[in-house]
Amino acid sequence: MATPTRFHHPNNHPYPHSSSKIIIFFCLSAFLGLALFANVFRASLSAHYLSIATNWVDTNAPILLIPNATATPDIKDKDKDKNQDNGKGGKSGKRRGPDRFLSSTFADLPAPELYWEQMPSAPVPRLDGYSVQINNMFYVFGGYEHLDLVHSHVDVFDFTVNKWVDQIKMPDEMANSHLGVATDGRYVYIVTGQYGTQCRGPTTASFTLDTVTKKWKPLPPLPEPRYAPATQLWKGRLHVMGGSKENRHTPGLEHWSLAVKDGEALEQQWREEVPVPRGGPHRACVAVGDRLFVIGGQEGDFMAKPGSPIFKCSRRVEVVYGDVYMLEADMKWKILPAMPKANSHIECAWVLVNNSIVITGGTTEKHPVTKRMMLVGEVFRFDLNTMTWSVIGKLPYRIKTTLAGFWDGWLYFTSGQRDRGPDNPQPKKVVGEMWRTKLHLS
Repeated sequence: MATPTRFHHPNNHPYPHSSSKIIIFFCLSAFLGLALFANVFRASLSAHYLSIATNWVDTNAPILLIPNATATPDIKDKDKDKNQDNGKGGKSGKRRGPDRFLSSTFADLPAPELYWEQMPSAPVPRLDGYSVQINNMFYVFGGYEHLDLVHSHVDVFDFTVNKWVDQIKMPDEMANSHLGVATDGRYVYIVTGQYGTQCRGPTTASFTLDTVTKKWKPLPPLPEPRYAPATQLWKGRLHVMGGSKENRHTPGLEHWSLAVKDGEALEQQWREEVPVPRGGPHRACVAVGDRLFVIGGQEGDFMAKPGSPIFKCSRRVEVVYGDVYMLEADMKWKILPAMPKANSHIECAWVLVNNSIVITGGTTEKHPVTKRMMLVGEVFRFDLNTMTWSVIGKLPYRIKTTLAGFWDGWLYFTSGQRDRGPDNPQPKKVVGEMWRTKLHLS
């Protein structure tokens, strides 16, 4: 048969015009049907993709400009900003935190402007690293560079010269991430944590580091392994509480303590203490005089995929919270005002300044549609005199697992996993950058 788009002689087709019209009609109908099916399929596929894509932003939500509010910089600082680079490659540079155009779902809390100066980056990028500060020296432990590479050393920064000055190898048996850490001003106590890459199992192995001799000693192992437990020295005892249990997801409520002095255990068994009211990992734990504070955290975490030979991380539902609890001499937990927003991944993101706890960054509640992790870019203050929270500034970008220090009026932070940009608070790049800003608290 000749193709229907050509003209045919009337002697061969008694009704040429009618036949052509019918053929054309059926072709157009078939084409429209295919187009409609393709459009429905594409919409269904897109909806499925949006439910799992890590880069999704709710473009239907109104756009907000979060104002750079209350702090007014020196004129000199403004002039310097025009001439400074962005501090890449460890070069020093100053910059103002960027204006953030955000979907209302992602909106940051209003915060004063802080002017950040970039300092030399850490020797390696790290996520879920841990830190302690002893006078002018800042010790940064372990952490992931990415899920298939973990660090087994300590990097040391000297605040007086603003340089990374030393590196100390960690014991082979020591966990690489999700540690519990505390210091007495010379010795660092490192308890339990995750050993290895991806979502491998935890260990009970615990150690002390003498920062003068750079020697390690073992401590009695924790009664049960834990991921990222709240850990602090308080009243001559090393307290370890909460964290995630052996499956990496189930919150632990247990609270143990061990008498220690000068880097040595004074007893061989951990003592059971009053359980923490709410379990889970990635929370700040701060001792101030006779009071012990546990701040923020989450319930649940990633787990190893069943049967995976490399313990590949598999997503689970986590609940992030901003609860604050305090323990005093009577050993009874008290509930204090919650953080301005739910916050986790802040175990080493805090410093003590002017009888206040200052916390940098973290992660907050999941996006209500995509359920993706949202990072925090605010700097929070908990005033221990009034027991009240405030938001005192914002970071150069949103970031979790920051490692914070304070020296000579400067608030420092380094490392962590930062956001995807000013308009997308989801986590992306693991960094080793270090920043500082002058901090004035009345």
